[in-house]
Amino acid sequence: MSNTLLRVCPSDLKMPFELKKHNSACLELINKTDQWVAFKVKTTNPRKYAVRPASGVVPPRGSCGITITMQAPKEIPPDYYCKDKFLVQSIAAEVGTTQKDIVPGMFSKAPGKLVEEFKVRVVYVPANPPSPVPEETEEEDGSLDSDVDHEVGRPSTSNSATGQGHTLRSRASDDEDDSTSKLELESRYAEENKKMQKELAGPFKDDSVSKLELESRYAEENKKIQKELDLLRKTKASAGGFSATFVLLVFLLGSLLGYLMFGSKA
Repeated sequence: MSNTLLRVCPSDLKMPFELKKHNSACLELINKTDQWVAFKVKTTNPRKYAVRPASGVVPPRGSCGITITMQAPKEIPPDYYCKDKFLVQSIAAEVGTTQKDIVPGMFSKAPGKLVEEFKVRVVYVPANPPSPVPEETEEEDGSLDSDVDHEVGRPSTSNSATGQGHTLRSRASDDEDDSTSKLELESRYAEENKKMQKELAGPFKDDSVSKLELESRYAEENKKIQKELDLLRKTKASAGGFSATFVLLVFLLGSLLGYLMFGSKA
């Protein structure tokens, strides 16, 4: 049977639940008639809840808000189920009735007296519900994963090209060093050959002494250069050998030294 005097909103009292904290919820009473309506709110657990106001009068076509505060709970009930209920009683009142005129006997049932009742169930809800997070579509997730896998699983072309270029530059630098060493030795042999020819062509004040000095000096130079050649062959074996001009200069220098050493004795 629907109420004809008051409409109670909402039909279920959604009470925020949080351990060791007081929380409140509200009810709204709306007068559907053109007369004054008195009301009173009762609960099955009066020690647990505080109701303000617990009784009052709603003017014709008016409304009244009721605040219900729950004491701080100490434990979580199984499945967050609450057995508590509220009962809203209402009765038609005389014009000009105030809250001071309300007495306990006004809501007692009697023959020919209309007292309407509306039961409100308490439902616990989270005090701080998490904010909804928009979910991405599967297609977007798949494309993102594929991009990550591609970047991690495969090195970039630019990095590969940079590494190859660095290797080629290193090899070119080594080849250039080998060529420079060859040119330096060939130049030294050419200078020594010219110098030796000038000294041999010039006059000697003391043939025996001058020839001995030349033989000793060129023998030392030959040993020194030979050591450098051996070291260059070991460290730069991959260079590909010496040029024909360099071999010819070595041969000429050796022939001249042989002439100085053995021709003078003859």
